[in-house]
Amino acid sequence: MPRTPQPDDVYRFRVPSDAQISPDGRFVVCTLKTTAPRRDGYRHAIWGTATEGRSEQGTAAPRQLTLGARNDRHPRFSPDGQTLAFLSDRRLLAEDEPELPKEPKEREDAVQIHLLPLAGGEARRLTDLPRGVDSFSWSPDGRRLAVLTASSGASRREDARKRGKTLDPKPGEPPESDYRYIDRLAYMLNGAGFTYDRVPHLWLVDATTGEARPLVVGPTAEMEPVWSPDGRRIAFTANRRRDHDLSFRSDIFVVDLETNEVSAITGGGDGVFGSPAWLPDGSAIAGLGFRFPDAYRNDVWVFSADGSDATRGGGQNLTGRHDLMPGSVMNSDVTLGEEARLAVTPDSSAVLFSAPINGSYELWRVRIDDCTVERLTEGRHYISSWRAVPADGRQRVAAIVSSPTALPELHVIDLAAARSGPASTRRLTGFNDELAADTALVDPLERTWRCDGYDIQGWLLPAGEGPRPLVTEIHGGPHTLYGWSPVWEWQVLAGSGISVLASNPRGSEGYGKRFNEGNLGDWGTGPAHDVLAGIDQAVADGLADPDHLGVTGGSYGGYLTNWLVAHDHRFRAAITCRSVADMAMLFLTGDISGGEWARLEFGATPWDDPELYRRISPISFAREIRTPLLIQHSEQDLRTTVGQAEALFTVLRELRRPVRLMRVPDESHELTRSGTPFRRAENLVQIRDWFVHYLVRGANTLPPLPKARAGK
Repeated sequence: MPRTPQPDDVYRFRVPSDAQISPDGRFVVCTLKTTAPRRDGYRHAIWGTATEGRSEQGTAAPRQLTLGARNDRHPRFSPDGQTLAFLSDRRLLAEDEPELPKEPKEREDAVQIHLLPLAGGEARRLTDLPRGVDSFSWSPDGRRLAVLTASSGASRREDARKRGKTLDPKPGEPPESDYRYIDRLAYMLNGAGFTYDRVPHLWLVDATTGEARPLVVGPTAEMEPVWSPDGRRIAFTANRRRDHDLSFRSDIFVVDLETNEVSAITGGGDGVFGSPAWLPDGSAIAGLGFRFPDAYRNDVWVFSADGSDATRGGGQNLTGRHDLMPGSVMNSDVTLGEEARLAVTPDSSAVLFSAPINGSYELWRVRIDDCTVERLTEGRHYISSWRAVPADGRQRVAAIVSSPTALPELHVIDLAAARSGPASTRRLTGFNDELAADTALVDPLERTWRCDGYDIQGWLLPAGEGPRPLVTEIHGGPHTLYGWSPVWEWQVLAGSGISVLASNPRGSEGYGKRFNEGNLGDWGTGPAHDVLAGIDQAVADGLADPDHLGVTGGSYGGYLTNWLVAHDHRFRAAITCRSVADMAMLFLTGDISGGEWARLEFGATPWDDPELYRRISPISFAREIRTPLLIQHSEQDLRTTVGQAEALFTVLRELRRPVRLMRVPDESHELTRSGTPFRRAENLVQIRDWFVHYLVRGANTLPPLPKARAGK
């Protein structure tokens, strides 16, 4: 008999990502993420399956293509479909290198490109770049690869020399300096740490010999390399502004492989453009982005490949009139979010993209000639990853699809040349069938309400009939969205007898530009109205017990949690995760420090208007917080730094309020999504137990300290 979802089910997740499809459309592969045996890390392996032919159980029979002893990822088919290239750190285990350390943290060269012949045989390592490989793409003829690497030289000795490092120190010499000298902002990144001295550049690698040479080494990083159809040019994205650390901009560039000349395809210095995709005839490049001041919605654009549109106002905006939001960020603690991508139809008539609508994440097609948009898929689901190729007179798409009650799996979608209803979507894998068979997941009930002129969409996971204890969940961003995606935390709470209400208040993505800009200058009062209106409706409809309400959220959701418990005393318990308490600190520390986003959101910086930042900071109202509050924060969080939690805890403890600080070591801002498995499980235990203590058991004092090893 199926049981309720539990925190330790995270160990059983088998999460596919980065769906890829062979050139003939007959085989798909993905990276499959599983928990390591000690539950202190993950393993990544490449899996594949045919797009035709099915097993008796109704799903294709996938097979593991790589060992996945540590991390095999980023699979890419060669143009002839005979070879699969992928990134792997397997050299640390499989190769005899006695003079070099075996620990990944001690080896910058661990991750390299490997080639696997699909007809049979072992994979071989192709590259030996001294600082590893970040990503790559095949040339159309399969003879070369465009590679992104932070290497300064092709060999360890050359790389050390160019970086001013000593490869072979003399006996008795002191260690080299480990001081960090930083001249610009944007010198670190949450989850990655310090990045100022690890800037990826564009190299060319021979696909047979592995011989490597630098192609473009600009003043900033090159990203997203894509070959032209004739193999003579490579498009990439970069921020080439003089003060690139002070302004979030990017443009699409093209490098000519014969002359090494780099030319801008977008320009004017007033936009953010990326995700390049060539038209098949090489005449133009599609891209995703926006121009300031319209910074709160991406659109699909087309730019001439000769650089003639690299002017202020150049290019054709294909989706501007439709108010869709490609590139939006869907929240899930199971399905992996992936970078936005575009694909051009074989006849150059249209561009494929993905975007949310009413909480679903769907595939779309926009025509280049008249900008007509077609919705290609339809369902209450999240298409998180996709890749398209022409096959059998139509486009065949490999995709990762999930929903609130279906964990992510590989699917194939066949797109007709003209729309005749939603495309058929076939599931190919059953990676999570065993887990699904013995857990009873709760189907969310869609809820809608109106507040201050905005239509708000929400989801209720009922824990049973009648008024129940209710926890309101608030997403981060603030410009992201909840939707028809799996969130295990909600299922765990519902399984423990607590209903869950989640919503997309003003400022969320997926509902058009006006709605997304609805919280500019107001992260607190307005969105709080939207959230509270949903709670009021649930209470009025007899679905929530008004005396047993809780609230929680992460990142911006933690900000709004802090704001709510300081301004509204209806909640009996709250948990604020990786939160913002001091808005000045948000823009002065961490990997988003600086003034541009502050000016976009609030019209001023903390150093320009400190009084404004005092008024919009929840810590300014902490004296009013009386709700029992658990403050969760990761110590390696470089997005909202741990000082946010320390400051709020200090104030509340000084005021003798019911508060507990839960510091999580060795984790980043992504604890709940990609943190170490045993810490993710413990986090779910503590969230469940905190709310059960106050909302189900009706306790009035702090719960006992948790055990050394968290239970189920």
